[in-house]
Amino acid sequence: MADRKALEALFRERGYTEFKWIDSRTIVVSQWVRMKCQYGCDDYGRHACCPPNVPSVADCREFFSEYSAVVVFRFEKQVDSLEERRAWSRSVYEGLLELEREVFLSGYEKAFLLPMSSCSLCPECSGLREECSKPETARPTAEGLAVDVFSTVRRHGFPIEVLSRYDQPMNRYAFLLIE
Repeated sequence: MADRKALEALFRERGYTEFKWIDSRTIVVSQWVRMKCQYGCDDYGRHACCPPNVPSVADCREFFSEYSAVVVFRFEKQVDSLEERRAWSRSVYEGLLELEREVFLSGYEKAFLLPMSSCSLCPECSGLREECSKPETARPTAEGLAVDVFSTVRRHGFPIEVLSRYDQPMNRYAFLLIE
């Protein structure tokens, strides 16, 4: 059982103030999300942590069933360009990786991060998991693991909308699985 008070103190100490604990059984895993990756995302097949280089949807469901506690972190931001969005996303990704490590070192050996954006740790991705140059820190997104982020966060009272332009205010979400 997670010591939520101690973990929440750690989150706040690291500057993460917008988060909620949720039950892993409330994570919505859907086949349509995987299809949207395959037929609608430029990263499909180009990143070692994106489909098709991730477990099947059935395996993803099983993976989530091995956890009880999940922390959803909300990040709100407005940027002017795709480049600014990518730089901000990378910075958040790196900070969350540090947080995942701290949680792990605090005794939560199953701590696992699902960042809010595709892995951007390397300037060029090999596109293959077995050729990944940073396998210890590369993580799939929630969407890559077939999580319907829209339905999941809405059921917990978080705002989220489809955006049509990069300069619109965004609500992005990362998930930290803890057992």
